[in-house]
Amino acid sequence: MHPAILALEDGTVFEGRAFGALTERSGEVVFNTSLTGYQEIFTDPSYSGQIVVLTYPQIGNYGATDDDCESARPFIEGLAVRDFSPIDSSWRSDQAADEFLKLHSIPIIDSIDTRKLVRHLRTRGVMRGVLSSITTDVKLLIDKAKSIPSMAGLDLATRVSTSNVYKWDAPVDPCSPSQRIKNAAELAHHVVAFDFGIKRNILRRLVSSGCRVTVVPAGTKAEDVLSLNPDGIFLSNGPGDPEPLEAQAAEVRKLIGKKPIFGICLGHQILGLAFGGKTYKLKFGHRGGNHPVLNRKTNKVEITAQNHGFAVDPDSIPDSVAEITHINLNDNTVEGLRHRSEPVFCVQYHPEAAPGPHDSLYLFDDFIRLIQEHGK
Repeated sequence: MHPAILALEDGTVFEGRAFGALTERSGEVVFNTSLTGYQEIFTDPSYSGQIVVLTYPQIGNYGATDDDCESARPFIEGLAVRDFSPIDSSWRSDQAADEFLKLHSIPIIDSIDTRKLVRHLRTRGVMRGVLSSITTDVKLLIDKAKSIPSMAGLDLATRVSTSNVYKWDAPVDPCSPSQRIKNAAELAHHVVAFDFGIKRNILRRLVSSGCRVTVVPAGTKAEDVLSLNPDGIFLSNGPGDPEPLEAQAAEVRKLIGKKPIFGICLGHQILGLAFGGKTYKLKFGHRGGNHPVLNRKTNKVEITAQNHGFAVDPDSIPDSVAEITHINLNDNTVEGLRHRSEPVFCVQYHPEAAPGPHDSLYLFDDFIRLIQEHGK
């Protein structure tokens, strides 16, 4: 097997075997604790600019299929795993996961101690790194890692956003006969969705809830959104630092009070900025499918899927403008906000569950209820 090296900016180096493309990629090194759903992780635009470490030990064993893509292509910069399987074994597989990533020039390193790497990132915080399968010059790779731009201050959302307005009408499609999904009888509501790096399963969930969806670029003006005559407005997930998106937050601020608004992940952070708040970078972020979140309204705990490296500062949100509705039980960070007087709410986590648990699917029903009450 061809050798591969993952070098971090602090001089820590992991040597392993190369799969995927024989190339070199750099980015912020982060970890995800999900037990399944690796292809959804590969193709989530929120991972733009990041090398992903997966804590589940065996990756690639069920291959890859177009049905599991969350966007048109993978957005991760590289992949680090304990044991990568070049052989796919699933009736749903269209190709080996190795071939899927190789097709998009993404390198993989396996046979490394991912437990050690994750503990290092948890202790020191996420950091810049280079994954290379074309050189073994460790000093060169460490120097390159030190020169990578920090994720803080980066506007990646406008880079991954669509450049054209388009329609989406595909609902959630069951992956097996045992998966029970009830789609809406008719698409009674029109939702305009801002694409800051939107995942397809969010669009599918909106359609299954009874929405016709028009997707617009990240830089779309408020008046252009309203000219599409939506019943509701959705703000999507996406990569990078939210604070450079003040222009987008300003446009969203103009939409508050005009139509019901629902935001997820980066959309939640942009609404936080629109409410007058601030965001900050987390030490190592939240990425995985098992994060406990307290719903303050119901006093119930939801197990949630998460993928973010920034959070809304709770002390920066004017209490007269918005209330905190959800709290992360691991570190007490803000996981949900709701406007005090307007039909506007958002969550930091991913209720569309791709991959992840379904505890929070009710949020799509809440959005439809707001549309029915206020959107016409």
